[in-house]
Amino acid sequence: MSMKEDTVRWDREEEAVLQEQWITPYFRAYSGRFALYLILGTLTILAASMLMFTSGFLISKSSLQPYNILLVYVPIVGIRAFGIGRAVIHYIERLVGHDAVLRILSRMRVRLYKILEPQALFIRSRYRAGDILGVLADDIEQLQNVYIRTVFPSLVALIVYGIVIVALGQFDWLFALLVAGYIFILVAVLPYISLMLTKRTNEEVKRERNGLYQKLTDAVMGIGDWVISGRPAEFLESYEHDEDVVARKERKLRTWARWRSLIGQLVVGIVVVSMIYWSGSQAAAGHIEPVLIAAFVLIVFPLADAFLPLSEAIERTPQYQESLRRLNRITEPVLKQEPVQTLEFARQEQRVAAVLANSRAREIHLELRGVFFAYDAEPDEEGMRSMQAMQGALGKKAHGTYSVCDVSLDIPQGKRVMVIGRSGAGKSTLLKLIQGAISPTEGSVLINGVPAAHFGDDMSKVISVLNQSPHLFDTTVANNIRLGRQSASKEELHLAVQQAQLDALIATLPAGLDTPMRETGQRFSGGERQRVALARILLQDAPVLVLDEPTVGLDPRTERELLSTIFRTTAGKTLVWVTHHLVGAEQMDEIIFVEHGAILMRGTHQELLDREPRYRSLYALDRPDDIAY
Repeated sequence: MSMKEDTVRWDREEEAVLQEQWITPYFRAYSGRFALYLILGTLTILAASMLMFTSGFLISKSSLQPYNILLVYVPIVGIRAFGIGRAVIHYIERLVGHDAVLRILSRMRVRLYKILEPQALFIRSRYRAGDILGVLADDIEQLQNVYIRTVFPSLVALIVYGIVIVALGQFDWLFALLVAGYIFILVAVLPYISLMLTKRTNEEVKRERNGLYQKLTDAVMGIGDWVISGRPAEFLESYEHDEDVVARKERKLRTWARWRSLIGQLVVGIVVVSMIYWSGSQAAAGHIEPVLIAAFVLIVFPLADAFLPLSEAIERTPQYQESLRRLNRITEPVLKQEPVQTLEFARQEQRVAAVLANSRAREIHLELRGVFFAYDAEPDEEGMRSMQAMQGALGKKAHGTYSVCDVSLDIPQGKRVMVIGRSGAGKSTLLKLIQGAISPTEGSVLINGVPAAHFGDDMSKVISVLNQSPHLFDTTVANNIRLGRQSASKEELHLAVQQAQLDALIATLPAGLDTPMRETGQRFSGGERQRVALARILLQDAPVLVLDEPTVGLDPRTERELLSTIFRTTAGKTLVWVTHHLVGAEQMDEIIFVEHGAILMRGTHQELLDREPRYRSLYALDRPDDIAY
């Protein structure tokens, strides 16, 4: 088997798996509603067809001026019955179909949320906000159209196709086969050609629309930077150019849609002409009454309404497949993170519970044993050479592309560790591993002997995090601090405020702790916002505190005061502090310098000053007044 055939087979198997995950289960769950929907859809088309058939018969019969109104009374009643019946059946059909689809959409969204929410940090570490918003807002919406716009209209058309051919065969099987050939063009040939001609363009439009969505999301989130940099016009020009590229492809699709509609109408026209010729011949031969000629001709038009939309319905398939692939790209790695529900997992849950109980006793032991971690994305050529050179120098897996490479740490309760290194060195990835947000590619990250990734939502009882931009909600100061522990008493709340040295600020506020913070804490300065977040962390009172560059953007004086408060109020807690520079390094028990995911230097502040010229140079640049040359 060739590589191309292997690829095609793999793609088909992948699509089958995706459909099993996001499509097939709902067919089984709502099979009763779907069966009713198909029956009602078929009856709607048949009622419309009989309405036109009876109308044609009535017009022809009336034109002969029957001597008694009773001779056309039955067709008149039939027209009223089929007209009302079509409207009622169509309404019930839509009600049943949309009820089933909205139920499916609701379950899809709940399922997606349950998959993504427990691993929010893992997701955030691998995907941009625009990706997640695109999946939530667009891809799930696309999948509901699988049922209402593609699957069921196609099935109804095929059922009606069979009924039409069988019914016409009762009069003339040769003509029935001819009509079957014409309709086959509408239900198979034209949809196939349309799919082949537009598949690539549809996929490109879908991907590029998602790219525009991501770009616009990033721009909205960083609108301040665009305005401050004086480049909003440049962004608009770039976005409009990308939008124009997508618009041109969409115009191309609309042009083909017009041609496809013309071809379909020509086929319907040929069927009408053929029906006129056949019914006239049948009437001339005495096989049918002449008043049925108009009836047979008019019945073509409502039947055509069932067959013509099939090309558009099938043409949507690449969009559904792209949505399925995007859903799978985001959810499959998360599902792989979920532990298997086995006896071993039950034991693991017990061990997690034991660790949580021990966390209340303030005894947590963190261990990283030979940890490697690699993201899916490949580094650029320069990054690859630099990383491989580093790993080669260390004698470690030079063939790999690791964000964290063979890191081992032993952090007993109360130890204070500083992790330094330039941007992209792997510091943030190391923090995610410690928090259990991601699992190591190799090695293990253990909390009292239990893998960190197994803690899930309970990790907040063990580890609290203070990062460079803690989110503050548009509510009171007290409510923002109470996020650390909702059950805290007023005394505990005031103690946390005092420890974070917020009491003087609170005293100046118009309503004290009940003062609204406004959206994202706009009422306060950067240092004050960080102190509110610190009070939240102190109220949470977890035995391990992770500091992810909490002083970025603060002036030197505010930075020193905040760090002094943190060091004083977290005595006895384990501290893992990620930073770019070395203010406060003297108070750390161990400092590790990370480069390309590997530990390049480690030791106490004084040890590194004594033996590492590079560290000494960095410290001299950062704290020139604190080092003797």
